[in-house]
Amino acid sequence: MALSHVVETEKTANVSDDRLLQNLKDYTSVSIDLLWQRQAIFFSATLLTALYIDPFNAMLFYCTIIFCELEDMLLAKRVERLHVNQKAAIKSCHYWILLNAGLSSGAICLYAVSVALNQESSGHFTPLFFLFAAALFAAMNNHQLVKALAIRLTMYGLSFLIIVTKDILIVRPSIESEIWLHFFTVIFVMYFLIDCSIIFLKMYRKNLAQLESLRKEHERTKAAYVVKSQFIATVSHELRTPLTSIKGSLDLLTSGAMGEIPEKMQSLLNMANRNSQRLSVLIDDVLDVQKIEAGEMEYRMDVLDVEALITEAINANAGYANAHKVMIEQDTFAGEPLLIEGDESRLMQVMSNMISNAAKFSEEGGVITVGCERRGDKVRIYVKDTGCGIPDGAKTKVFDRFSQLDSSDVRRAAGSGLGMNISREIVEHHKGIIDYASKLGVGTTFFAEFLTYQEQV
Repeated sequence: MALSHVVETEKTANVSDDRLLQNLKDYTSVSIDLLWQRQAIFFSATLLTALYIDPFNAMLFYCTIIFCELEDMLLAKRVERLHVNQKAAIKSCHYWILLNAGLSSGAICLYAVSVALNQESSGHFTPLFFLFAAALFAAMNNHQLVKALAIRLTMYGLSFLIIVTKDILIVRPSIESEIWLHFFTVIFVMYFLIDCSIIFLKMYRKNLAQLESLRKEHERTKAAYVVKSQFIATVSHELRTPLTSIKGSLDLLTSGAMGEIPEKMQSLLNMANRNSQRLSVLIDDVLDVQKIEAGEMEYRMDVLDVEALITEAINANAGYANAHKVMIEQDTFAGEPLLIEGDESRLMQVMSNMISNAAKFSEEGGVITVGCERRGDKVRIYVKDTGCGIPDGAKTKVFDRFSQLDSSDVRRAAGSGLGMNISREIVEHHKGIIDYASKLGVGTTFFAEFLTYQEQV
């Protein structure tokens, strides 16, 4: 029981320190944001009273206020660097902020009272208005720290009462006098200011509660996301090991290394081999998606010759194209070498996805053209097919995860629906763009554009 009580007390203390630090940061942030607004108010008040009442006291007041403002700025810088585990520093800043609030509000109050003392009875519009403006400013902008707000409002309220009570004590007017009207008006104004303070304080605390709720929900979402990512990675890795063994066995059987296979079994083995290949690609894609989400996708950047990259991609995907009975042609390129900076293996993955898509959606005997061209400061790599084309408004499906244009169970183009989504992530990491142009019944051209290496340098 004692141990649990200590733990609970520590948790409460940590929450209290965290909340106090948040209050300090909000308070000082508002103080910095409204710096020039306050300076305009102080300068105007000083100028008016210097011209019409007492220039010496006006300058003394302004110098004191400027000192308090500088102290506020220094404290704001200290608070900005604080962390929740710096308990002593947090309490120290809190103490100095309250002390400075008392000093600045005291300077305003003394100045307002001194101005009132230099005026005739019932002629205190200027000092009372200064006090009202200062109190309203505090009610609207100092609610982050209740103690600082209480200090300011208490001192302003006492100054209000001193000014109007002084007239009553000196003049001793009848209840019908305007002096009493001023007194009751001040009481009403004080009530109004306190009410405004309470409203702003409630709004601030409500916002803090909502932010805390959002923060907790965000933490729960992150925790669930981590569990999901770990689960996907673990399952995918666990599936890969037996799948590699199954695929290797099927490759041996279909190659005839284990002896002649009966004709009736051949089609079944071929189908099993194709499906194991599809499953292997799906696992690789899922792992890539998980790496992208976790920010763990590795890139090894190097300067690449685009034409050489295209040639390698064509050679690597020639077998896939032959299986779909389509041809791959390379656009001849003449001129200076086109260089980009990128990860060769990842860009090969993008090329393979574009070429495999073109092969899957092309008719037998179709032709796929792969090439590149310079477009201003960019290099465009494109894969053009003469397939069925992509309908308008399907761009979301093309680049979304687990999304295919033909999602029916009998679609002729099998795939995971992850390839183009992964390709987009890879291209965007290279600060490039990937897109397509298509016309139904004519064909589609997928392209990726990258800054030339010279432009990046």
